[in-house]
Amino acid sequence: MNADELTTPASAGTPAVTGERADLLEVLTKHRYFLRFTTRDLTDEQAGLRTTAGELCLGGLIKHVAAVERGWVDFILEGPSAMTDFADMTEADLTRRENEFRMLPGDTLAGVLDDYAEVARRTDDLIATLPDLDAAWPLPKAPWFEPGARWSARRVLLHIVAETAQHAGHADIIRESLDGAKSMG
Repeated sequence: MNADELTTPASAGTPAVTGERADLLEVLTKHRYFLRFTTRDLTDEQAGLRTTAGELCLGGLIKHVAAVERGWVDFILEGPSAMTDFADMTEADLTRRENEFRMLPGDTLAGVLDDYAEVARRTDDLIATLPDLDAAWPLPKAPWFEPGARWSARRVLLHIVAETAQHAGHADIIRESLDGAKSMG
């Protein structure tokens, strides 16, 4: 990853927006930057290393954040049919989810970052162009969602921001454990 990739927001091609949408884009872009920044100057092998007692690695975290963001954008556009109810998940679904957290054979850091950039562009375009941030869908069934709850597009986007920020913090810890590098400070 070069310096231009770190400083160019994913929303560079997105139409100019103001107000709430501009705020969402700004905060999301900032947390994406910190997540991506944790991988600077790493090899594919280093991106796949577990450096803490947990199962997480930097490349896997970025794969996971990209998959989550992609899934929630699908939810905004398609509703609950875009997501599987937790009780209906198959072994293949669970394995696919577990593999989101790992660098698999054939995965490269550049490929993971490129996929994440494409997901980010799609989300940024949606934030700029979605007709109504209040449009809501019922959530899929899962133990972590209140039964019968509905989330608006706005609520989903706030969830994407929170998920990205949380995992950027995880990534910073993993990177510091790897070689002492920090995102800040």
